[in-house]
Amino acid sequence: MADLEEKDAAEDKSLSSAPDKKIAGDNTAKNVLIQGTILAAASIIAKIIGLLYRIPLFNILGDVGNSYYSTANEIYSIILMISSFSLPLAVSRLMSERIQKGEMRNANRVFLCSMRFAVLSGAILALVTYAFAGVLTKYVMNVEYAKYGLRVLAPVILIFAITGVFRGFFQGFSNMVPTALSQVIEQIVNALVSIWGAWVLMDYGKSLVLQGENELVAPGWGAAGATFGTVASVTIALLFMMYLYARFNRRFRHAVRKDRTLKRESSRYLYRILILTILPIILSTLVYNISNVLDQGIFNAILKSQNYTEKQYATIWGIYTGRFRVLMNVPLSLASSLGPAVVPSLTAAVAAKDKASAVRTVHSSTRYTMIVTIPCAFGMAALGGPIIQMLFHPDSGMPLSGGIMQAGAAVIILYALSTLTTAILQGLGRLREPLIHNAVALVIHVIALVVMLRYLNLNIYAVLYSNAVFALVVCILNALSIRRFIYYQQDLKKTYLIPLISSIIMAFGCYAIWYVLNKVFGNSFATILAILCGIIIYLISLVAFRGLTEPEMRRLPKGDVLVGLFRKMGLLR
Repeated sequence: MADLEEKDAAEDKSLSSAPDKKIAGDNTAKNVLIQGTILAAASIIAKIIGLLYRIPLFNILGDVGNSYYSTANEIYSIILMISSFSLPLAVSRLMSERIQKGEMRNANRVFLCSMRFAVLSGAILALVTYAFAGVLTKYVMNVEYAKYGLRVLAPVILIFAITGVFRGFFQGFSNMVPTALSQVIEQIVNALVSIWGAWVLMDYGKSLVLQGENELVAPGWGAAGATFGTVASVTIALLFMMYLYARFNRRFRHAVRKDRTLKRESSRYLYRILILTILPIILSTLVYNISNVLDQGIFNAILKSQNYTEKQYATIWGIYTGRFRVLMNVPLSLASSLGPAVVPSLTAAVAAKDKASAVRTVHSSTRYTMIVTIPCAFGMAALGGPIIQMLFHPDSGMPLSGGIMQAGAAVIILYALSTLTTAILQGLGRLREPLIHNAVALVIHVIALVVMLRYLNLNIYAVLYSNAVFALVVCILNALSIRRFIYYQQDLKKTYLIPLISSIIMAFGCYAIWYVLNKVFGNSFATILAILCGIIIYLISLVAFRGLTEPEMRRLPKGDVLVGLFRKMGLLR
């Protein structure tokens, strides 16, 4: 913890004197990668923990229970976005602008105004969510018994809002360590409490069924028990962030007192700026993520009209969310983690009118995302069935699960890129563009989904294909806007083509290794070894095709170690 305090103090000092220093473009790009890697590593660890605890949770809840659990979480996430999900990004952006100018007192005012806003908006929407949980799940989502889980999640909306302001405070100093640590702690608590809560309340639901209640009551209560993990984890994350803030606050208050800036921004002005900053982010994030809720509502409604029962379409949706979406979130965590790291750096570059630094940041973050995300997607497509069999040991639905994993590869790549480019535009101060792009993509997405469900009878594959269409439209429109604003063009060969070719080679190699070993050692051992061999095959291919150069490797964390390793292998001169 002492190291964290020293890091905060150093950042406080350097940022306070920012106006007297020229931003070093290479250092800025490298800092984005380092901070993004810290947050991405923590996010991936958190996702892996989430993946591991979802295995016993999946077995406790079953496909129907997982459908109810995901429904409650999807509605909760949408309401969270309206109330506070954009706060960390908005707070970090507004604070970064003022820190860059040395206006520490105004930066502190941003923090205080944001906290008041979070408490008010979070409290109101928490009450509304609890009151209307039954209406939303029964009449909008067509899965009535998800209401128990949504009511449990209602208080988290307020708790998360406050936590988000603290995270945005540290991100404004380009310090991702507090957010990273809190995410890992949050996920550990979530895993333990979710499993315990699901087990206890699933038994309670089964006892109600024995007393004559509907059979769907049991998975409904089980899903509610699982959501207790979110309540406990976000509460622990809040306490942890408050502790870190208290440790850091003494130095921050000292910097505020030393601030001699004549310009003093009023609370009224900051509330207006905060709302004007948050509103486009909320709307673009809401439009971007509401597709999940719309997907389920449309999917359930159309399948219900095609004479599917609630249990049948809930089971299909449970396979999609409880297996594919859980695995998909692991590689996607990279893009969602790089976003908070990119925004403060781009904001600072724009404020300093340093276009070269902005270009380098965009270029490096995009390449970094694609180099990692593309092989993850192809690996999941090649070994999707074996991975699901190894992790979940499902009694049924294996052909559908494997097909979803293969069809979802493009969704993973496109969603990662669209998430990152949206954050890039927000960091560049272009807040309206993501909203417009996401709205256009959403309309096209919904039309494609309805056509593929009702007229092509593609069932759950319609959800996958329409999501790919949505993300592709966002990627194209975002790329055009970024290029117009900073006159920037990505290196297509090194960013997309070489990782794609290397990933295809890796995918064939992975599957061949698994196919041979599975006959001798069984699925689990063959799958693990195939994944490890796939990582090696991909890295060798990437370096052999010059997709990752020595200077680029040295800019990565532990880059010198990688360079030394590849030199010994003869892949670098």
